[in-house]
Amino acid sequence: MAAAPPRPRVLMLPFPAQGHVMPLLELSHRLADHGVEVYFVNTDLNHARIIRAMEGGGDQAGARPPAAAGIHMVSFPDGMAPDADRSNIGKLAESLAAAMLDHLEEPIRSKEIRWMVVDVPMVWALELAAAAGVRVALFPAFSAAVFALMTHAPKMIEDGILDEDGNVKRNERIQLSPKMPAVDADELPWSGVGKTPTARRATFQAVIKTGAALAIADSIVCNTFQEIESEALALIPKKTVLAVGPLEAPKAASAAGHFWPDDPTCLAWLDAQAPGSVVYVAFGSLAVFDATRLQELADGLALAGRPFLWVVRPNFAADGVVDGWLDEFRRRVGGGTGLVVGWAPQQRVLAHPSVACFVTHCGWNSVMEGARHGVRFLCWPHFGDQFCNRSYVCDVWRTGVRLRADERGVVTKEEVRDKLERLLGDEGMRARALSLKSAARASVAGGGSSHQNLLRFVNLLREQ
Repeated sequence: MAAAPPRPRVLMLPFPAQGHVMPLLELSHRLADHGVEVYFVNTDLNHARIIRAMEGGGDQAGARPPAAAGIHMVSFPDGMAPDADRSNIGKLAESLAAAMLDHLEEPIRSKEIRWMVVDVPMVWALELAAAAGVRVALFPAFSAAVFALMTHAPKMIEDGILDEDGNVKRNERIQLSPKMPAVDADELPWSGVGKTPTARRATFQAVIKTGAALAIADSIVCNTFQEIESEALALIPKKTVLAVGPLEAPKAASAAGHFWPDDPTCLAWLDAQAPGSVVYVAFGSLAVFDATRLQELADGLALAGRPFLWVVRPNFAADGVVDGWLDEFRRRVGGGTGLVVGWAPQQRVLAHPSVACFVTHCGWNSVMEGARHGVRFLCWPHFGDQFCNRSYVCDVWRTGVRLRADERGVVTKEEVRDKLERLLGDEGMRARALSLKSAARASVAGGGSSHQNLLRFVNLLREQ
């Protein structure tokens, strides 16, 4: 009897942020289901955070996180001091390349890795891959439309819309194709990423390098699906572009990749609410609200008079927010009107029949999760790709509405209340959200476009 062929071995390299680690770990589970052996790389800091979250907030930082068969969790230093500001994306990216290159070479050689799946911000690893003879699939943790915009950046410089550092010279609305989102030049995905001109310049130079990375990579794998982004996918200049989304964690590992422990009380609370009644509010892992915006949102949710579940993670409030504010608000709404938690199992929340809509920052993972579960969106983007995602939701799919700030740049409590009423009273929007849900689920079901692309990717990984 012939020996079974060896399991293909893949190294996953996400950028060390929540919104990048989660989808790549979800993809890892899908690959492991098909016999692929995955070596998943985190920074030491995030590795410890994930362990604590999976253990419910314990402090056993020396333990290994429970992983599915075929997924090996490994970690390396990020090169930054323990108290360094890791929200400084430019410095973090620069430090990662210097700290990780030597560490990555060892498992690639010792484990006989033949493929790497590389998150787009980690394209510095492609040089190592080429030297080691490893094939590469690039993974953008954002929409295909945003990736297409990134590859279009040199043309925007040529057309005089941007200068060489990515600064806007001529603000105009950019839309690469009729069924793609339109976005203002000053809200391009790389605008506002980085706290200083130097950091923003470094971010834009990384965008420009994406084109060179495309020439080296063997394929592009995207967390999207053909039915909603066919035009954007067609604009990515690569022969093999595989849409495999919406990605979702298996039920047995729904918290995998989370940086904070889920609060399980929210699911029991949702069970006690009427179907289609709850406003779910969550702004991802990076958005920070100052005291004014926090108070207006809280008052707006109270004014709306609907049950709400609000995720206020540990670092959500900016410095200067009065201590005890959150405890006082919890007491104010604790009679059953609302529930405030530190972190929630978002995919399970969005799947719950009591949830009616999602107040969101429009991160791509959240948009894909909301689409898969047929919820309507109240959109409040903050930076990066979120403005482009809002345009998809509000203008292309028409499954959500915008929150608009006043002349002070503040979204008022009246705006929150009024837009919630409009969103939840629009039956056409509800029907479109349910139609999007059907399309999303069909894509990942057997025979669907994303399922077929996943099988194509597995076959690629088996090529030695």
